[in-house]
Amino acid sequence: MELERARQYCLSKPHAEESLPFGPDTLVMKVNNKIFAILPLESERVRLNLKCDPSYAIELRDQYEGDIIPGWHMNKKHWNSVYLDGHLKESLIKSLIDHSYDLIAHKKSK
Repeated sequence: MELERARQYCLSKPHAEESLPFGPDTLVMKVNNKIFAILPLESERVRLNLKCDPSYAIELRDQYEGDIIPGWHMNKKHWNSVYLDGHLKESLIKSLIDHSYDLIAHKKSK
């Protein structure tokens, strides 16, 4: 899945918004003013950081070793980095975006 397709899919989620709070090289997707996806625009290997249930995160890392890793510059328990360079099926990436979005969208704002 290409970065732009991942971006468009994230933005297709209800009430999803994008911003650049960390500077021009890091696109952030939010719902309810909470981050559900981070897309670094300048990296050697195109990736997407996604929120994940901790036990599912470990399962994914084991099953897709090297293509799904602990979240780059994120809380490793709750975030995974998912590489978008063609090794993972688009349907899997979309389901991981859905999972991340659902974790955040269903939380109540403080």
